[in-house]
Amino acid sequence: MADLRGLPAVDRVLAHAAALVERHGRVATTDAIRAELAEVRAAAPATLPTAEDVAARAAARLETSALSNLRPLFNLTGTVLHTNLGRAVLAEAAIEAATAAMREAVALEFDLETGKRGERDDHLRALLRELTGAEDATLVNNNAAAVLIALNTLGAGREAVVSRGELIEIGGAFRMPDIMARAGVTLVEVGTTNRTHPKDYKAALGSETGLVLKVHTSNYRIQGFTKEVGGAELAGIAHAAGVPLLNDLGSGTLVDLAAYGLAREPTVREAVAEGADLVTFSGDKLLGGPQAGFIVGRRDLIAAINRNPMKRALRVDKLRLAALEATLRLYRDPDRLAARLPTIGLLARPAAEIEAMAHRLVPAIAPLLPEGVTAEVVPCLSQIGSGALPLDTLPSFALRLATPRGRDLEALVSRLRALPRPVIGRVQDGALMLDLRCLTDETGFLANLAGPDGLA
Repeated sequence: MADLRGLPAVDRVLAHAAALVERHGRVATTDAIRAELAEVRAAAPATLPTAEDVAARAAARLETSALSNLRPLFNLTGTVLHTNLGRAVLAEAAIEAATAAMREAVALEFDLETGKRGERDDHLRALLRELTGAEDATLVNNNAAAVLIALNTLGAGREAVVSRGELIEIGGAFRMPDIMARAGVTLVEVGTTNRTHPKDYKAALGSETGLVLKVHTSNYRIQGFTKEVGGAELAGIAHAAGVPLLNDLGSGTLVDLAAYGLAREPTVREAVAEGADLVTFSGDKLLGGPQAGFIVGRRDLIAAINRNPMKRALRVDKLRLAALEATLRLYRDPDRLAARLPTIGLLARPAAEIEAMAHRLVPAIAPLLPEGVTAEVVPCLSQIGSGALPLDTLPSFALRLATPRGRDLEALVSRLRALPRPVIGRVQDGALMLDLRCLTDETGFLANLAGPDGLA
C-alpha cells in the first residue's frame, strides 16, 4: 500500500483543472476533486494517482453528474405514446414555438390591441372552437384536472350520475370515483359493469342531480354481452331533466383516425355535435401535443369553470401554450398532418418501411453486439399506448436480440440503458425486442452503439 501522504493536495489538482472550473464552477470542481481523493484513500492503492489523474477522474465525475435525468433516449418498446417515456413527441413547429417563448417576453396575459390585461386561454380559444365546433374552450394542465374542475364547477355538493361500467382507473392508480370525491360531487352509479340502459339514467335523475357524466373507456374494453347509452341519447336524457352532460373522452382526437389506417375513435367534434355540454380530452396523447387538459362546450359553463378558484392552480404556462397553439394549427392542414405531426406519422408508418429499415440495421449492428448475442429481424405488434385503443395493435418489425444464457439478457438490457443515449426495448419470450416503429434516426442509432461509450 502506498503512503497516502503522497496524495496530491486539492489546490495542486485544481491547478490542472482550469477547464473544469470554467465549465462547472470552482465549488463543484473542488467537491469532485475531494470526492475522488476520498475514494483513493478508502481504496488504499499500491500506486497513488498523480494530480493530472485526479483531475481527469474529477472531470468524468462532473460530466456524469451534469447529465440530465431527462436526456433523450431511443424508444424501441413498440409503444408509441409511452407514458413513462413522455408520451407524444412534439412537432418541430411546436418545439420552435416553445423555444421562442422561452427566449423572449411574450404577450401571455396582455392584450396587444387594447393595452390591457388579457386572458392566456385566448391564445387557443378560437382554434379550439374552429377545430371542435364548440361554443367556447378553456384548458388546464392535464385531463384529470379538466375532469376535476368540470365536476367541481357543475356539481359540487350535488350528485353526478355515471354508468358503473365507466368508472375507470387511469395511470398511477387514480380512479374516477376518487376524482369525483375530491371534486365534491356525490357518485351515483347506474347500470351494471357490462350493461347500462337509458332507464337506468332516468331512474337516477332527481332534484339533487348536478350533472350526468359519460366516460369514454379508452384504456380498456368490455366485450361480449354489453350495452351502453350513446352520447346523443344520453344528452337528450340529461337535458330533459335540466342537467348538463359532461363527456370525458380521455385520449381524445381531433381527426378520424380511420383515415390513417387506424381503428376509429370518437372525435371531439362528434361528441360536441351529439349534444354534450362539456367535453374533456388530453393534449399529449392522440392529439400529439404537450401535456394539457382541454375543456370545450357551452359558453356559460366554460365561463363558470374559468371563475372557479381551482383554475389558477391548474393553469398552463407559456411554454405549453406556445407548443399547443402550434400543434393545433397543424390540424388546419389534414393533408399534411401525418408528415408534420410525429404522433400521427408514427402510428400511420407502413410496416414495409419499418421492415426495410430492420434489414438495413441487422448487418450494421451485428459486429457491435457483445460476444454471443445474435440479431434477427422478426415481425411484431406495436401498441398505441397511454390508454388509447387498448385492443388495437399495429403490424411492425423488430430486431430480436438473443443471448446464449438467460442471465446475460439482463446484462444486455442494462448496457443498452447505460448508453450515452439509452436504448429502451422490451423483453419478450426470453429475448430483447427492439421494435423499430419509433426509430427515425438510423444514423444516430448506429453511432450511439458504435461510439467510444457504446457497445463496441
